[in-house]
Amino acid sequence: MTQPVRTVPAGFFGMILGLVGLGSSWRVAARLWGLPPDIGEAIMAVAFVVWLILTAAFWYKWIAHRAAALEEIHHPINCCFVGLAPSSTVLMAVVLAPHFHALAMIALIGGAIGQVAFGVWRFGGMLEGDRDVSTTTPVIYLPSVAGNFIIAIGAGTLGFTSWGILFFGVGLFSWFALESIVVFRLLNVASLAPPLRPTIGIQLAPPVVAVVAFLANTQGHPELLTQAAWGYGLVQLLLVLRLFFWITKQPFAPSYWAFSFGITALSTGALAMTERGVTGAIAQMAPVVFVFTNVVMAVLIVGTLVRIAQGKLLPSPPPAPAASPA
Repeated sequence: MTQPVRTVPAGFFGMILGLVGLGSSWRVAARLWGLPPDIGEAIMAVAFVVWLILTAAFWYKWIAHRAAALEEIHHPINCCFVGLAPSSTVLMAVVLAPHFHALAMIALIGGAIGQVAFGVWRFGGMLEGDRDVSTTTPVIYLPSVAGNFIIAIGAGTLGFTSWGILFFGVGLFSWFALESIVVFRLLNVASLAPPLRPTIGIQLAPPVVAVVAFLANTQGHPELLTQAAWGYGLVQLLLVLRLFFWITKQPFAPSYWAFSFGITALSTGALAMTERGVTGAIAQMAPVVFVFTNVVMAVLIVGTLVRIAQGKLLPSPPPAPAASPA
């Protein structure tokens, strides 16, 4: 009888989003406050290595354990995490841009094509209906909101701002369309099961990632609506903190990285707006948010390393079907 195997879930690519977000925050902090630039570049290098490992493991799953890969991509919740694979590839453009422009271009174009193709396929399938409303969670932001904001960030970083604004618009209006649906589900349907509760961390990402995406494609003093969107993200963080004990009934798992992209974008947005001349509340909170972000990311990184040391990072495989009686 074939023994079930552990495979790398697509959700692990969320680690890349958090690491690149942290590296981006340090890059801005180095320019703004004169902090060592090597720290940000070291974090980006770690993100690149982790991306290589996860990408190889993900493709190996599709080649050697296709049944597990197909089950994931057709799962009503886990399917949305698959979009993180091309999205994280786009983020490699941000990592590589200061050092290897040609490779950054390849990452941007390849990742963007993959993200658009997956987003249209996956979200188009959702529009066919026949979905259990309880399977609607914040992960549905990933294919149509996060993915497009990430392409906007990559495009803006490499100077393709006309394309960046287009993808920013797709992400923005997709967020507007989905936010009320997700909130309605959280308010009115059965409580999320403990293993799914860390996905609430994705809820704080859209407004602050939108800020980073907009800043990547514009110049000058940030507009008032950009600052207001950052404030909405700050309130989302406060709501997450309000739910801390409810969320942490789930023991530490890689799913907690769902908080990382939103938290790091909150920091990057505040620092970038301060660098571009914003004063007052956001500039005053920027150092506090930066420190808080680094503490949260340190907890996530240490927790992940502990799980690796324990041999418990990968989820347990589903039990093998019982053998039929002779």
